[in-house]
Amino acid sequence: MSEQTYTTKLQAGLGLVPETQKLLEIWKPGMGAPDLLQTALSSGEFPTMTARRLRNIISEGFSPRYLVDGAEPAMLLQNLIGRITSQDQKQLFFLFTCRANGILADFVREVYWPRYAGGSSAVSKKDALDFVEAAVLEGRTTTPWSESTIRRVSSYLLGACADFGLLGQIKGDGRLIQPFQPTLFLSSFLAHDLHFKGLGDNAVLNHEDWALFGFGPGDALAEIKRLSLRGELILQSAGSVVQIAWKNKNMEELANGFVDG
Repeated sequence: MSEQTYTTKLQAGLGLVPETQKLLEIWKPGMGAPDLLQTALSSGEFPTMTARRLRNIISEGFSPRYLVDGAEPAMLLQNLIGRITSQDQKQLFFLFTCRANGILADFVREVYWPRYAGGSSAVSKKDALDFVEAAVLEGRTTTPWSESTIRRVSSYLLGACADFGLLGQIKGDGRLIQPFQPTLFLSSFLAHDLHFKGLGDNAVLNHEDWALFGFGPGDALAEIKRLSLRGELILQSAGSVVQIAWKNKNMEELANGFVDG
């Protein structure tokens, strides 16, 4: 379970996939949320959106996901866009959105994947509602939420999962479960990102971010083995001890090698 206190920030726009693509094209290093808003308003890229709506998207959606840690996520994504597939890009958006919204991350790990593994065909509104109600009772929210807020946030969770491709069309009182697995680039990005954050090799394999894609440590190790076959790294494993020789020194090297490979 995420250590974050749950918020309602998903209401700013759920997955925000097309909006994020446009904002990343506009954003420049050094821009904070106010500067980005002014640039976006004058860009002509959001002609049907009110200034208030755009402000909410940037302050509650884009900024917490991509302008944290010195805007490192935004800089990484800018370097990758145009060099990776749209599916790679969407999965990166999913990763950063979950990191910024603990309620979505925990919902995916605790509700979506158990339903998926259990052979369910859908995730229901009741599944989402029960999850949010339990979170409120456990004191996981910023303040005690009203019944109307609980219902809204429940729908946001299902909508965000649909935006990122985990859930499909509405059926009955829920949404159909879609086949979902990380692309090879996403696995490579995640492994290297955790490594560059200073995690040891075993900590990389055991990190909770893998569970967003339905992976446990064994699955993560299998992905690392796939990457080693590509020559991105050198893997040595014996029992529970894993050692990885990381060839890339930064994300730019990783992107260059992946595109060339």
